[in-house]
Formats: sequence, C-alpha cells, structure tokens
Amino acid sequence: MIVGVDIIPGGIRDVDAIMPVMTSAFDPIYGEAWSSAQCAGMLSLPGTILFWARKENQACGFALARAVLDECELLLIATTSEFRGRGIGKGLLHAVIDWSRTNAVKRVILEVRSGNSALELYQSMGFTEIGRRENYYIGLENRRFDALTMQLNI
Repeated sequence: MIVGVDIIPGGIRDVDAIMPVMTSAFDPIYGEAWSSAQCAGMLSLPGTILFWARKENQACGFALARAVLDECELLLIATTSEFRGRGIGKGLLHAVIDWSRTNAVKRVILEVRSGNSALELYQSMGFTEIGRRENYYIGLENRRFDALTMQLNI
C-alpha cells in the first residue's frame, strides 16, 4: 500500500468525493461508469458498502459492493490514473473481502470487461472465471465488449 493513503468505509455522504475517481478511472469508450445518482441509489440499499482510498482527504480510489445473504457482488472498483499500480486497488479489494468474511459471505462475485487490466489483479487474488456475457458493455460509437463473471470462494 502507498504511504499516506487510508482505506476507510464510506456512505452516501461520500458519493461526491468519489465521483472524480469515477471520471478518471472509467474511459467513456467502454460505457462502464456510473452516475452519482446510481451510486447514491445503490448505497441506499441494505447490505451495500463503500470503501474509499484517500490521500490528504482526497479520494484516489473506491470500491462499491453489496451483500445479499451469503454472496457479495463487487459492483465497482477504481483508482485514479495517477495512483494505478501502487496497491490501492488490491487494498480496496482486501477491504471488500474482509468485510464479506465478517458478514458471513461465502463468495464474492464480480463482472469485468474482457481485456480490462484489472483482470490480472482479480486472478492474483484467486478469482476464477465462471461465465461470459457477449457484447454486454456498450460504449461510444456502439462498440461492444464482453463481460466476464468471476468469483472467489471465501
């Protein structure tokens, strides 16, 4: 983990703080970014958690997840471009997994665009591919990308 970066739990009140990360992390060509209303709406649901990484009170990464019964879905995870490759994504993923264990979750699932550089992180943490949705993401100029479903048993 990078020195001076804290990973803390958050909530609806922190949505505005993480939106610059959303803008930096998700290229519009892939059609993956969420709006602040979508994030706030998800955070209003039971079992939803936000972790965000901050340096000097400014967000540099976040993870949004939701647990239902014994399964947790990692909905979004992102770091700003200037903080990529420094262990922040891994720290956020660990926070989600640890939270899941504490909440009696048996598996964490996620969906990721094929070709996304985050695949290497997920695989290094033990996630395995369990499915594929062809042409799931629709980006700019109607470009389409497959979604891979992955899981980690905990």
